Amino acid sequence: MPSPLPRWLNGAPGAWRIRVAAQPGAARAEVVGEHDGCLKLRVTSPATGGRANDAIVRLLAERLGVPVRSVRLVAGQSARRKLVEVAAPFEAGALEALLYQGARP
Repeated sequence: MPSPLPRWLNGAPGAWRIRVAAQPGAARAEVVGEHDGCLKLRVTSPATGGRANDAIVRLLAERLGVPVRSVRLVAGQSARRKLVEVAAPFEAGALEALLYQGARP
């Protein structure tokens, strides 16, 4: 039996949804871990003019090795909590491993 999905992940291969807790204006862009049912991300861009949203999309695409066009912000454009859709063919375990690769414990 497959292991259960993390609380921040929903969907299936090719159509994942990731709940994100964003921290804009950080010293470095990184995946921090899980925070209150969300995947916590830090990005260096400020939260003005949608720059932090763009940085979140780029960070997730880079971590997953998918084109930026495969990652789309679908909710929370002006909030710290966001919902991101990822069109990636990975199984849940592989997706989680790629996101946490090099993340701080």
